[in-house]
Amino acid sequence: AIDSIKQFIGYKKVSYVDGCIKKKDPRLMLDFSAIAKGYGSDVVASLLKRKGIENFMVEIGGEIVTRGISEKRLPWKVGVTKPSDDSLNVNQELQTILNVTNKAMATSGNYRKFYYKNGKKYAHTIDPMTGYPVQHNILSSTVLASNCAEADAYATAFMVLGLEKAQKVLDQHPELMAYFIYSDKDGKNAVWFSSSLKDKIQK
Repeated sequence: AIDSIKQFIGYKKVSYVDGCIKKKDPRLMLDFSAIAKGYGSDVVASLLKRKGIENFMVEIGGEIVTRGISEKRLPWKVGVTKPSDDSLNVNQELQTILNVTNKAMATSGNYRKFYYKNGKKYAHTIDPMTGYPVQHNILSSTVLASNCAEADAYATAFMVLGLEKAQKVLDQHPELMAYFIYSDKDGKNAVWFSSSLKDKIQK
């Protein structure tokens, strides 16, 4: 069933011509859920900027846009949740806190949206190369970028790519900063982050 569906999946089967979206296969559907919350945060932030508001933090479903400083006259402090199997969203234990100012931040992870079947865990992020849920080692992918839709897109893409390929993409895009929580070779949680993010980590 997956092989039969894969034949009409892929961004190369979609084009944008003269203001119109054209699909090579009518069965292909576009789903923007991977960047919807990030884009929504950007839209609200843009409205606040147009109204002349200098200091704010916008958050929609964990995707964040910050500007200026908080009411404590300090950079906005944003927590990164420690990954754990938590489909009910009960666990809010933090892995770290980041100081974020004039940046957008998005996090993607498979520790809240998953299911078990026949004793095997299936994540909600699908690898477009295989058609199956991703089985890579990244548990949580947090990205800081100039806008939240972009941060959201990269955070999701890095979940699909896995740690090593994600690091290669980051090497090519120094304007991005990332904080990854991943499962190491012993199955224990480990952390990797961009060197440019070091001075933003509070704990």
